[in-house]
Amino acid sequence: MRTRTICLLVGVIAVLLLGGSRVMSQSVTTTFVARDPGVRCSDLGAGGPITGLTSDQTGFFDAGKDEFLEPENAADGLGPRFNLNSCAGCHTQPATGGTSPAPFLGPGCTPADNPQVAMATLRGANNVVPPFITADGPIREARFKLNADGTRDGGVHALYVISGRDDAPGCAILQEDFQAQLKKNNVIFRIPTPTFGAGLIEQIPDAVIVANQGANASAKSALGITGHPNRNGNDGTIARFGWKAQNKSLLLFSGEAYNVEMGITNELFQTERDETASCQFATVPNNVTATNLATGVETISGIEKFAFFMRFLAPPTPSATVPGGANSISHGLQVFQSVGCALCHTPTLQTGNSTVAALANQNVKLFSDLLVHKMGSGLTDNVIQGQAGGDEFRTAPLWGAGQRVFFLHDGRATNLLAAIQAHKSAGSEASAVVDGFNRLSEPNKQDVLNFLRAL
Repeated sequence: MRTRTICLLVGVIAVLLLGGSRVMSQSVTTTFVARDPGVRCSDLGAGGPITGLTSDQTGFFDAGKDEFLEPENAADGLGPRFNLNSCAGCHTQPATGGTSPAPFLGPGCTPADNPQVAMATLRGANNVVPPFITADGPIREARFKLNADGTRDGGVHALYVISGRDDAPGCAILQEDFQAQLKKNNVIFRIPTPTFGAGLIEQIPDAVIVANQGANASAKSALGITGHPNRNGNDGTIARFGWKAQNKSLLLFSGEAYNVEMGITNELFQTERDETASCQFATVPNNVTATNLATGVETISGIEKFAFFMRFLAPPTPSATVPGGANSISHGLQVFQSVGCALCHTPTLQTGNSTVAALANQNVKLFSDLLVHKMGSGLTDNVIQGQAGGDEFRTAPLWGAGQRVFFLHDGRATNLLAAIQAHKSAGSEASAVVDGFNRLSEPNKQDVLNFLRAL
């Protein structure tokens, strides 16, 4: 009898404990917080030619890609001051033509080192790696805000010199003193812009951009969104390439980059940036049309080949299901539009007629209005380019955002949430939209993030 009583008591205690644990487990809830799903690594979806090219056009694309990939040496005109020795060195994530850094190598999305680190001493060069260039950081160019006399600068100051390289005997110019400029808070940075789908962007008529600027006027006004084109100072047409939409065409973009980033003069930029006689190892301009060759694709200059490669480069292919599933991605687009993001990041613009059928009358799903907007005190770099002021930047096209590692003009953000929040600061046209995003429920925020990482 006593044994039975003890067993009953033990059973009652066990039931009470079990019930209590169930009550405790039901009262403990996990709060969901939206997070950036991270870089989409499941597929490249970028780097190939646009659909519909003729065989001749494909030949120009291939020749341009070969030129884009080729490393340059002093005998080719590299330097005397430069940032990197190839186009693809800067434009390589997630495939040739993209942005920085180097491509992901495999499982876990492990990136290769930033090639600008090894570039400092390649072939015996006498350079010190600036502190803002790191193995796991973005490829960067540096600009100085002001000259020594206090006047506005804004130009690119090359990271490295060819002094000491085994292919540049006798060159002894000195590298810029970036430490001194950093102490003066006089340095701002830019990272490479992706060039996928650039030919489609080039073929969007000015009239389409202007019409879109005037669309949804009341909604834009309510949120404080204005924006304007960066028009060419001579002919008044709309420029559209670069962080401040400062370049009108892909050919101009190519010629300037060849000269500024690699120091290679060409038919658009014929004068050396540093004319020290002992540092010249190729005739000037370094790269020009080969008038002595017979076939067209071999005759054209390097900058023309670069332009053809970018012009015929396909836009990135979005994912329908990754991350988060199709329903989340679809709903994320709806929320993205309802909160006001799409008032600047216009989902689709259209090309006009073109000599290239593959580029003619196409829907361009770039998620940009190609206008420059005031981005406020938090993002200002105090650099004026054309009609783009010190705090104004082109609305960055978002296609391909799912595979980018670094965001914003200087690569300061590696997280989409951080990039979104950086859009809000004093004077920014995006502040009210960011406030709207912040008021969303966490699941709705997550859907927006999933949508962006699916692009």
